[in-house]
Amino acid sequence: MLLRLPRSVSEAQECLVEGAVPVGGATLVWATWLRDGFPEQALSLHDLPEANVVGREELGAAVVLHQVGDPAPEVLRRAAASVGTGAVRRAATVGGNLVGSTLRCLLPPALVLDARCTVLGPHGRYETDLSEVPAKRPLLLGLRWREPLVSGYRKLSGDAGGAPPLVVAAAVHAEDGGQHRLRVAARDGDEVLSGGTECVDGTEDVLGELWRTDVGALGAAARDVVREEVTGLLARLAGR
Repeated sequence: MLLRLPRSVSEAQECLVEGAVPVGGATLVWATWLRDGFPEQALSLHDLPEANVVGREELGAAVVLHQVGDPAPEVLRRAAASVGTGAVRRAATVGGNLVGSTLRCLLPPALVLDARCTVLGPHGRYETDLSEVPAKRPLLLGLRWREPLVSGYRKLSGDAGGAPPLVVAAAVHAEDGGQHRLRVAARDGDEVLSGGTECVDGTEDVLGELWRTDVGALGAAARDVVREEVTGLLARLAGR
């Protein structure tokens, strides 16, 4: 297998056109390749500058999870720190988690940040929303978002080999006119539900509006966790 390490977006596009298979951190594809055979060419974004950025409002797809620290928002930092073991986090990448993983632990944080995706296809680079990433599995270059006022993340403990543990992510952004908007996303089993509402009244009113979104379809136990996270987040917002 030839591993290609492009140093520019144009070189990465050429690799795609020539049939190179994106490898990410190889934590997910290696076992499959050992079983089914290796591709002739693989593509890693390890040396691509645009895919290695960690900022307040952007994160590259080639960044390994243990590198997701300051200045990234709290919701992303805590999500990345919760994935697998230390050895996994030193190899697994942001792009691999969002595109290649079935668990996609970073998807709820990306949703509450209202992140946009920069992806690369055979015909060039373009921006799209998060829905295209799990559906079409493009080559992800990175994420961009607006910095939230406050954010939080909670992942419940789970049993090895059991159902994926509940994940709840939340963030509040400043809106035009001085308003604040709360976004919540939860992974419950294999399903990710998200919703948002304006923070115009007290906590119970905000939660009441939130239950009218897709988040309201969560079970009672999951909704209790959402309630705790939202209550804490709004308290932090009020204390700023």
